[in-house]
Amino acid sequence: MRLTGDPYITHPIGVTELVTDLELDQAALAAALLHDVQEDCGVPNAVIAERFGDDVAQLVEGLTKLDRLPLHVGEEDGPGAGVQAQNLRKMFLAMAEDVRVVLIKLCDRLHNMRTLWALPPDKQRRIAHETMEIFAPLANRLGIWQIKWELEDLAFRYLEPERYQEIAARLDATRPARERYIEDAAAVLRTDLATAGVSADVTGRAKHIYSIHDKLKRYGREAKSFDEIHDLLALRVLVRTVADCYAALGVVHSTWRPLPGQFDDYIASPKDSMYQSLHTTVVGVGARPVEVQIRTYEMHRIAEYGVAAHWRYKDGGQRSSQDEERISWLRQLLEWQRELAGAEEFVETVKTDVFNDQVFVLSPKGDVLDLPAEATPLDFAYRIHTDLGHQTIGAKVNGRMVALNTALHNGDVVEIMRSRARNGPSRDWLSESLGYLRTTNARQKVRQWFRKQQREESVERGREMVEREMRRLAIKLADHQDEVLALFPGKSWDDLLAGIGYGDIGIESFTHKASGLLQEREESARSPDDIPVSPPSRGASDGTGLRVSGLSDLEITLARCCNPVPGDSVRGYVTRSRGVTVHRADCHNVLHERERDRLVDVEWGTTDERRYPASIHVEAWDRVGLLRDISTLVAEEHVNMVGVSTTENGDGTVTVLATLETSGIAQISRLLTRMETIRGVRNCARKSS
Repeated sequence: MRLTGDPYITHPIGVTELVTDLELDQAALAAALLHDVQEDCGVPNAVIAERFGDDVAQLVEGLTKLDRLPLHVGEEDGPGAGVQAQNLRKMFLAMAEDVRVVLIKLCDRLHNMRTLWALPPDKQRRIAHETMEIFAPLANRLGIWQIKWELEDLAFRYLEPERYQEIAARLDATRPARERYIEDAAAVLRTDLATAGVSADVTGRAKHIYSIHDKLKRYGREAKSFDEIHDLLALRVLVRTVADCYAALGVVHSTWRPLPGQFDDYIASPKDSMYQSLHTTVVGVGARPVEVQIRTYEMHRIAEYGVAAHWRYKDGGQRSSQDEERISWLRQLLEWQRELAGAEEFVETVKTDVFNDQVFVLSPKGDVLDLPAEATPLDFAYRIHTDLGHQTIGAKVNGRMVALNTALHNGDVVEIMRSRARNGPSRDWLSESLGYLRTTNARQKVRQWFRKQQREESVERGREMVEREMRRLAIKLADHQDEVLALFPGKSWDDLLAGIGYGDIGIESFTHKASGLLQEREESARSPDDIPVSPPSRGASDGTGLRVSGLSDLEITLARCCNPVPGDSVRGYVTRSRGVTVHRADCHNVLHERERDRLVDVEWGTTDERRYPASIHVEAWDRVGLLRDISTLVAEEHVNMVGVSTTENGDGTVTVLATLETSGIAQISRLLTRMETIRGVRNCARKSS
């Protein structure tokens, strides 16, 4: 039973009747009937899908997610309440992957508002305030006037009951006279339109209580009275075509004198809710102002039902390509600030593509923050306050502990755990490979913290990072420091190391530039005597992405002794029977090759999607699950592990040798950086030949 004394089933039936008025499809009607069964009756979504289909189940799931949102938008929230309400409206649209979910939710709220009288006064005010701040503006943005005006009137009734009763009483007192006046005016206009050859329906239009209250507030600032509200007396003219709209406007202005400054053409310039109409205020019989709205029947349907007016599923739920193209208007609509291009750009269904670059998450108090897609709990902490970010030691998402580089999703409730004893952020947070920070603002705050530390510490830290990276990637840097430094104009070597130390220059970026430069230097430093004399020809190339200068139509294979990958400096060795074998330039077999005339220049070309074997060794404390953790991380990087062996060292540690198929140096560097975060791993590096 409901608090009204009615059986509970009257609520889902009432919501479904409202959805029917919006002329939504069969799945939406079924979802409206079932919208509370998952939350209130404990019926799993899988059961709903099995009995009523995936489409219905997805709609019910979407409605259940929205029901769980904490809508903390109270009158005591202060100046920030407006931003909070706007973010909640955005979150509604972002979380509802199908616009039908929002439409059903609006119908659900309208039915609850109609029976709000049964709740205690404090709940009445809270729900009415949510309705005024979130749901009525949503209905307005989606162009559903029919729901918007009723939500506003019902919310106004509970928020300001005395003012509501005052306006209602004044309207009631003048209603008989107004109705007679409007009917007489409508009869005059019908006759004049027929005489001019314009086929039209002319009716009176009711003014809603909240809109009168809103207008009275504006009029009060202009020292105008209740009796001076022009559109208390209003006519609506419905015609067939746009041309008829302007023809009818001419008849209206020839019948009654228009008031200056009281004409609006929303056909030529539609409102952002897709509304189109001509508005004019004229001086009618007895010198009383009368507002006249003129629109086509289609414009009227859109004005009343907004998005729902264009909700039509084709055969079997299929939509044409033209229908899909019309999604562009709603993308603009959901951005809240842009104007729409025109009324014809409607859509039948929508996924909220506009929010693919944003997530909306909540604090434990219910405050909404918008963050870039893939943002992490650390980004969230820095968005709240810099000190909170610096002192973060852990995070909970939806009540469960998560890693600090976990990607957040719409609707997540994020709680940050801090330690005031913490000295500051970790340098690992600046690593792109580890993915702790996705927002520029948060990265900048971390870098600023490190800049404040002693320069000598940053230089030393940077030197350690560079040496470790070069060592584990088997890259020799010592003889080329000046050339590498030239890649970073205006910096001394210590400046460069300091920049790496406090994170202003990413170690991944440095490694990528340095390895590319060293490859060029190795190639240019070779003596012509090392290259066999042969006539110029198109270089040999195959699927390895390698080109051998001066030779063509030779088979190219990668040496297994050193497993070169894109980014390595390489040399080719012309074999007697197997074409050219490509080695790393620092490979032992190349450096000690006696027949130097067999060595040829080789360069990396377009590698496409090819994968290259690379050997790495990992030293770690032996424990259960070590290999599982390594293989899981390798799989997350989309790297194939083609061979693995382990050796126990006798001191509680184990050495893991693995052969991986990678896309090149950059991927190896990222993989090694992430691998060092695995519990128990002491060090890892690329295996040199």
